[in-house]
Amino acid sequence: MSWQRSDNRQPDSLREHSFQLDFTSTPLASVLSTSGKTKVLCTASIEPGVPRFLLDSDQGWLTAEYRMLPSATVPRHRREYMKLSGRTQEIQRLIGRSLRAAIDLKLLGQRTITIDADVLQADAGTRTAAITGGYLTLAYAVKKLLEQNELEQSPLLEPVAAISVGLIEGSPILDLDYPEDVAADVDFNVVMNGKLDLIEVQGTAEAGSFSRKQMNQMLDFAEKGIKELIAAQKAVLN
Repeated sequence: MSWQRSDNRQPDSLREHSFQLDFTSTPLASVLSTSGKTKVLCTASIEPGVPRFLLDSDQGWLTAEYRMLPSATVPRHRREYMKLSGRTQEIQRLIGRSLRAAIDLKLLGQRTITIDADVLQADAGTRTAAITGGYLTLAYAVKKLLEQNELEQSPLLEPVAAISVGLIEGSPILDLDYPEDVAADVDFNVVMNGKLDLIEVQGTAEAGSFSRKQMNQMLDFAEKGIKELIAAQKAVLN
Protein backbone atom coordinates (compact mmCIF):
# COMPACT_ATOMS: atom_id res chain seq x y z
CA MET A 1 0.00 0.00 0.00
CA SER A 2 1.20 3.55 -0.66
CA TRP A 3 -0.48 5.24 2.32
CA GLN A 4 2.07 6.05 5.02
CA ARG A 5 0.74 6.20 8.56
CA SER A 6 1.93 9.24 10.49
CA ASP A 7 3.01 7.13 13.48
CA ASN A 8 4.52 4.38 11.28
CA ARG A 9 2.02 1.79 12.49
CA GLN A 10 1.32 -1.30 10.44
CA PRO A 11 -2.07 -1.28 8.68
CA ASP A 12 -3.53 -3.76 11.20
CA SER A 13 -2.03 -2.13 14.32
CA LEU A 14 -3.91 -0.28 17.03
CA ARG A 15 -2.91 3.09 18.33
CA GLU A 16 -1.43 3.05 21.82
CA HIS A 17 -4.33 2.38 24.18
CA SER A 18 -4.50 2.79 27.95
CA PHE A 19 -7.14 2.69 30.69
CA GLN A 20 -6.80 4.58 33.97
CA LEU A 21 -9.16 3.44 36.72
CA ASP A 22 -10.52 5.88 39.29
CA PHE A 23 -9.65 8.93 37.20
CA THR A 24 -12.31 10.76 39.22
CA SER A 25 -13.57 9.75 42.66
CA THR A 26 -17.18 11.02 42.72
CA PRO A 27 -18.94 8.37 40.58
CA LEU A 28 -19.26 4.71 41.45
CA ALA A 29 -16.60 3.94 38.84
CA SER A 30 -14.54 5.95 36.38
CA VAL A 31 -12.06 5.15 33.63
CA LEU A 32 -10.00 7.42 31.39
CA SER A 33 -9.98 5.63 28.04
CA THR A 34 -7.09 6.76 25.84
CA SER A 35 -6.63 5.80 22.20
CA GLY A 36 -3.71 7.65 20.66
CA LYS A 37 -4.54 11.33 21.18
CA THR A 38 -8.23 10.61 21.80
CA LYS A 39 -9.16 10.75 25.48
CA VAL A 40 -12.63 9.88 26.79
CA LEU A 41 -13.64 10.00 30.45
CA CYS A 42 -16.16 7.22 31.15
CA THR A 43 -18.08 7.15 34.43
CA ALA A 44 -20.75 4.88 35.89
CA SER A 45 -23.52 6.02 38.23
CA ILE A 46 -26.31 3.89 39.68
CA GLU A 47 -29.66 4.85 41.13
CA PRO A 48 -32.72 2.91 42.31
CA GLY A 49 -35.65 2.56 39.95
CA VAL A 50 -36.09 2.14 36.22
CA PRO A 51 -37.73 4.11 33.41
CA ARG A 52 -41.52 4.06 33.32
CA PHE A 53 -41.68 1.58 30.44
CA LEU A 54 -39.89 -0.99 32.64
CA LEU A 55 -41.85 -0.54 35.88
CA ASP A 56 -43.51 -3.97 35.74
CA SER A 57 -40.71 -5.83 34.00
CA ASP A 58 -38.67 -6.99 37.01
CA GLN A 59 -35.41 -5.90 35.41
CA GLY A 60 -32.96 -3.05 35.50
CA TRP A 61 -31.78 -0.66 32.82
CA LEU A 62 -28.56 0.72 31.40
CA THR A 63 -28.37 3.97 29.48
CA ALA A 64 -25.56 6.17 28.17
CA GLU A 65 -24.90 9.83 27.57
CA TYR A 66 -22.15 11.20 25.31
CA ARG A 67 -20.79 14.72 25.13
CA MET A 68 -17.77 16.38 23.58
CA LEU A 69 -16.13 19.19 25.53
CA PRO A 70 -15.76 22.42 23.53
CA SER A 71 -11.96 22.33 23.76
CA ALA A 72 -11.75 18.69 22.61
CA THR A 73 -11.31 19.84 19.02
CA VAL A 74 -9.67 22.63 17.05
CA PRO A 75 -11.47 24.84 16.25
CA ARG A 76 -13.56 24.91 19.42
CA HIS A 77 -16.63 22.67 19.34
CA ARG A 78 -19.83 24.53 20.19
CA ARG A 79 -21.27 23.39 23.51
CA GLU A 80 -24.63 21.63 23.30
CA TYR A 81 -27.26 22.89 25.72
CA MET A 82 -30.98 22.11 25.49
CA LYS A 83 -30.95 20.53 22.03
CA LEU A 84 -28.54 17.72 21.23
CA SER A 85 -27.17 17.36 17.72
CA GLY A 86 -28.19 14.36 15.67
CA ARG A 87 -24.60 13.08 15.88
CA THR A 88 -24.57 13.21 19.68
CA GLN A 89 -27.91 11.41 19.95
CA GLU A 90 -26.82 8.72 17.50
CA ILE A 91 -23.52 8.10 19.33
CA GLN A 92 -25.01 7.85 22.80
CA ARG A 93 -27.67 5.43 21.54
CA LEU A 94 -24.90 3.31 20.01
CA ILE A 95 -23.02 3.28 23.31
CA GLY A 96 -26.14 2.30 25.22
CA ARG A 97 -27.06 -0.50 22.81
CA SER A 98 -23.52 -1.85 22.84
CA LEU A 99 -23.22 -1.93 26.62
CA ARG A 100 -26.66 -3.43 27.18
CA ALA A 101 -25.38 -6.41 25.19
CA ALA A 102 -22.84 -6.92 27.98
CA ILE A 103 -25.24 -7.22 30.91
CA ASP A 104 -28.16 -9.36 32.08
CA LEU A 105 -30.64 -6.66 33.04
CA LYS A 106 -32.77 -9.06 35.07
CA LEU A 107 -29.84 -9.78 37.40
CA LEU A 108 -29.34 -6.04 37.84
CA GLY A 109 -32.69 -5.71 39.61
CA GLN A 110 -34.72 -2.51 39.72
CA ARG A 111 -31.70 -0.26 39.22
CA THR A 112 -30.52 2.05 36.46
CA ILE A 113 -26.87 2.36 35.52
CA THR A 114 -25.88 5.45 33.55
CA ILE A 115 -22.62 5.45 31.64
CA ASP A 116 -21.41 8.97 30.87
CA ALA A 117 -18.80 9.35 28.13
CA ASP A 118 -17.22 12.81 27.98
CA VAL A 119 -14.66 13.45 25.26
CA LEU A 120 -11.75 15.44 26.67
CA GLN A 121 -9.67 15.34 23.49
CA ALA A 122 -10.71 14.12 20.05
CA ASP A 123 -8.51 12.64 17.35
CA ALA A 124 -11.13 10.35 15.75
CA GLY A 125 -12.51 7.15 17.25
CA THR A 126 -14.31 8.86 20.12
CA ARG A 127 -17.35 6.59 19.97
CA THR A 128 -15.28 3.41 19.87
CA ALA A 129 -13.08 4.61 22.74
CA ALA A 130 -16.27 5.44 24.66
CA ILE A 131 -17.68 1.93 24.14
CA THR A 132 -14.44 0.16 25.03
CA GLY A 133 -13.85 2.38 28.06
CA GLY A 134 -17.55 2.29 28.90
CA TYR A 135 -17.55 -1.49 29.20
CA LEU A 136 -14.51 -1.39 31.46
CA THR A 137 -16.24 1.25 33.60
CA LEU A 138 -19.37 -0.92 33.78
CA ALA A 139 -17.36 -3.99 34.78
CA TYR A 140 -15.48 -2.00 37.41
CA ALA A 141 -18.77 -0.67 38.80
CA VAL A 142 -20.22 -4.20 39.00
CA LYS A 143 -17.08 -5.38 40.79
CA LYS A 144 -17.59 -2.65 43.41
CA LEU A 145 -21.29 -3.49 43.81
CA LEU A 146 -20.42 -7.15 44.41
CA GLU A 147 -17.81 -6.16 47.02
CA GLN A 148 -20.43 -3.98 48.72
CA ASN A 149 -22.96 -6.86 48.66
CA GLU A 150 -25.32 -4.72 46.61
CA LEU A 151 -25.51 -7.54 44.06
CA GLU A 152 -25.72 -11.27 44.81
CA GLN A 153 -24.15 -12.30 41.50
CA SER A 154 -22.53 -10.58 38.58
CA PRO A 155 -24.93 -9.57 35.81
CA LEU A 156 -22.09 -9.26 33.32
CA LEU A 157 -22.18 -11.44 30.21
CA GLU A 158 -19.40 -11.08 27.64
CA PRO A 159 -16.99 -8.12 27.53
CA VAL A 160 -17.58 -5.60 24.77
CA ALA A 161 -15.16 -3.45 22.77
CA ALA A 162 -15.24 -1.40 19.60
CA ILE A 163 -12.82 -0.12 16.98
CA SER A 164 -12.80 1.82 13.73
CA VAL A 165 -11.49 0.48 10.44
CA GLY A 166 -11.45 1.93 6.96
CA LEU A 167 -10.21 1.75 3.41
CA ILE A 168 -7.57 4.20 2.25
CA GLU A 169 -6.39 3.93 -1.35
CA GLY A 170 -8.11 0.56 -1.53
CA SER A 171 -6.37 -1.01 1.47
CA PRO A 172 -7.76 -1.70 4.96
CA ILE A 173 -6.50 0.40 7.88
CA LEU A 174 -7.24 -0.30 11.56
CA ASP A 175 -7.97 2.31 14.24
CA LEU A 176 -8.01 5.50 12.20
CA ASP A 177 -6.72 8.79 13.59
CA TYR A 178 -8.18 12.07 12.36
CA PRO A 179 -6.07 12.53 9.19
CA GLU A 180 -6.79 8.92 8.23
CA ASP A 181 -10.49 9.33 9.01
CA VAL A 182 -10.62 12.33 6.66
CA ALA A 183 -8.71 10.49 3.93
CA ALA A 184 -10.69 7.22 4.15
CA ASP A 185 -12.90 6.24 1.22
CA VAL A 186 -14.76 3.80 3.49
CA ASP A 187 -15.24 4.11 7.25
CA PHE A 188 -16.55 1.39 9.60
CA ASN A 189 -17.19 1.30 13.34
CA VAL A 190 -17.35 -2.27 14.62
CA VAL A 191 -18.59 -3.50 18.02
CA MET A 192 -17.93 -7.08 19.15
CA ASN A 193 -18.16 -9.11 22.33
CA GLY A 194 -15.68 -11.46 23.98
CA LYS A 195 -16.74 -14.31 21.69
CA LEU A 196 -15.92 -12.02 18.75
CA ASP A 197 -19.56 -12.05 17.77
CA LEU A 198 -20.77 -8.86 16.11
CA ILE A 199 -22.99 -6.49 18.10
CA GLU A 200 -23.11 -3.64 15.61
CA VAL A 201 -21.43 -2.57 12.39
CA GLN A 202 -21.72 0.99 11.13
CA GLY A 203 -20.16 1.38 7.70
CA THR A 204 -20.42 3.53 4.63
CA ALA A 205 -18.52 4.47 1.51
CA GLU A 206 -17.63 8.13 1.65
CA ALA A 207 -16.65 7.94 -2.01
CA GLY A 208 -17.39 5.24 -4.57
CA SER A 209 -18.12 1.75 -3.27
CA PHE A 210 -16.41 -1.29 -1.78
CA SER A 211 -16.48 -5.01 -2.43
CA ARG A 212 -17.54 -7.88 -0.22
CA LYS A 213 -13.90 -8.98 -0.16
CA GLN A 214 -12.81 -5.57 1.11
CA MET A 215 -15.54 -5.60 3.76
CA ASN A 216 -14.34 -9.00 4.96
CA GLN A 217 -10.79 -7.65 5.15
CA MET A 218 -11.97 -4.71 7.26
CA LEU A 219 -13.91 -6.99 9.59
CA ASP A 220 -10.86 -9.25 9.96
CA PHE A 221 -8.79 -6.21 10.95
CA ALA A 222 -11.51 -5.10 13.38
CA GLU A 223 -11.66 -8.57 14.96
CA LYS A 224 -7.90 -8.55 15.52
CA GLY A 225 -8.03 -5.13 17.15
CA ILE A 226 -11.01 -5.92 19.36
CA LYS A 227 -9.39 -9.13 20.55
CA GLU A 228 -6.40 -7.07 21.71
CA LEU A 229 -8.65 -4.48 23.38
CA ILE A 230 -10.61 -7.10 25.31
CA ALA A 231 -7.35 -8.64 26.51
CA ALA A 232 -6.29 -5.19 27.73
CA GLN A 233 -9.64 -4.69 29.51
CA LYS A 234 -9.22 -8.00 31.35
CA ALA A 235 -5.66 -7.18 32.33
CA VAL A 236 -6.74 -3.87 33.89
CA LEU A 237 -9.63 -5.45 35.80
CA ASN A 238 -7.39 -8.20 37.15
